[in-house]
Amino acid sequence: MRSAFFALWAIDLVAATLFFLVPYANELNPVTVLLYDLFGLPGVALAAVGYAGIVVTIGHYLSEPLDRLFVAAVVALYVVFVINNVILLVFRVAPITLVTM
Repeated sequence: MRSAFFALWAIDLVAATLFFLVPYANELNPVTVLLYDLFGLPGVALAAVGYAGIVVTIGHYLSEPLDRLFVAAVVALYVVFVINNVILLVFRVAPITLVTM
């Protein structure tokens, strides 16, 4: 489960970085935008490392059944984020507009 988290995290990191490089998409996370404004593209990586650190720390301190459930929930969220980001970057439209067409 943790491997899935880190794989999805890496894909999301690349997508978030691309949001600052392509003209047709914007990053919506205010923390990532703030760190980008302060440090440029390394700020995007810093934000992503911070998010991963928070998830790993929380998962470490939770007891055995809860830590797996927590990581599974985070992986499920990252699946949604990655699918959304990849569709947005590839098709240049938000996924919700593809559903309503």
